[in-house]
Amino acid sequence: MDDINLHYRFLNWRRRIRDVRAVRFQERYKRMLKNGDTLSYQGNSDEVGCYVAPRPLSKGNCYFEVTIMDTGVRGTIAVGLVPQFYKLDHQPGWLPQSVAYHADDGKLYDGNPVGQQFGPKCNRGDRIGCGIYCDTIEAGLTTVFFTKNGKEVGSLVFPVAAEGLFPAIGMHSLGEEVRLDLQAEWDMEEADSVMMVDSHEDDWGRLYDIRVTGTLLEYVGKGKSILDVGLAQARQPLSTCCHYFEVEIVDAGEKCYIALGLARRDYPKNRHPGWSQGSVAYHADDGKIFHGSGVGEPFGPRCIEGDIMGCGIMFPRDYISDGEDDIDEWDPLEVLPRQGVGRIQNVLYLNDDDEEEEEEGDELDQEHDGRKVMVFFTRNGKLMGRREVVVPPGGFYPTVGMLSSGEKVKVDLHPLSG
Repeated sequence: MDDINLHYRFLNWRRRIRDVRAVRFQERYKRMLKNGDTLSYQGNSDEVGCYVAPRPLSKGNCYFEVTIMDTGVRGTIAVGLVPQFYKLDHQPGWLPQSVAYHADDGKLYDGNPVGQQFGPKCNRGDRIGCGIYCDTIEAGLTTVFFTKNGKEVGSLVFPVAAEGLFPAIGMHSLGEEVRLDLQAEWDMEEADSVMMVDSHEDDWGRLYDIRVTGTLLEYVGKGKSILDVGLAQARQPLSTCCHYFEVEIVDAGEKCYIALGLARRDYPKNRHPGWSQGSVAYHADDGKIFHGSGVGEPFGPRCIEGDIMGCGIMFPRDYISDGEDDIDEWDPLEVLPRQGVGRIQNVLYLNDDDEEEEEEGDELDQEHDGRKVMVFFTRNGKLMGRREVVVPPGGFYPTVGMLSSGEKVKVDLHPLSG
């Protein structure tokens, strides 16, 4: 009898050991729905949802990435590293021995519910990466780094727990959804060299539902209604030194709802340029010009894949932009004209005689405390037309709008040397 009891005790012990080993390699998540590589929040926004990967980062797998598919109500998405049995009702980074980069505020949380400013905020379409430098992992400490869209944001020295550091994702509002890639690769040297040459992310002051890769802008919104406009607005307004920019339609997408124009700095993020006051734009899908109104006017031909649309301002010679002395310097690149496309020049300076006659009979109007200028649009290097508009306070910023799946454009914000 004792032998039988001893035998069963031995079997139970083996089963418990097997169960512990199984738990060690299981995914753990709470208030989340996992469908393949996609994670979505399933809570009621009063409770945190957290996912912890089954295996820690290691020398053979030292990096992972998360692509934000939907920011939901608040975009409270966190990406980081935690101990194996981290509490699933806390965001990564809130508790000791955990660290995370939070998308909604761009802060780093290092074992504390109070974050510190770390990097830019992240939106739909952005990729947040997290990794470790394996050369220090055996010393009890490692360097944890975070990336946004393949570019390193920052790093910190972090202690490595005995069981390792496990990839973790936190969410905290309805509608949040991400795609997880636990096998992502990131080469620091290669990424740095590519970004030094090709990155133009800093050229953009605002990006909404649009992802930037070098000079390429890609629409990543839902594209289901007019409220799903994707907007990209340059960091600097047009000026007398940089008065023209171009967009090449790389992919027309489903509808080619691509708009090119100028808008005030605080332009609504879910409105196509030209639809609201303080903006003017040429729309590719119908060839119309929209000037502060949702109703456009016939202006030029429709534009399709491969076409190059341009927009510029014909500034008077004595024009001084509002706050021009306060604007950061561009450090513009010397860009040669595109092959097969004529160099766009400031048309004002090609017709000095005509302009002087106009100035004699009619001084520049003042309207809403803004000066009027002539905005012009081009298609494949050919002038399509002009429109006199009032420059809003702060100037006119190059703005691109997109609204249907698959749309991609290549932007040259300074095709002229000045």
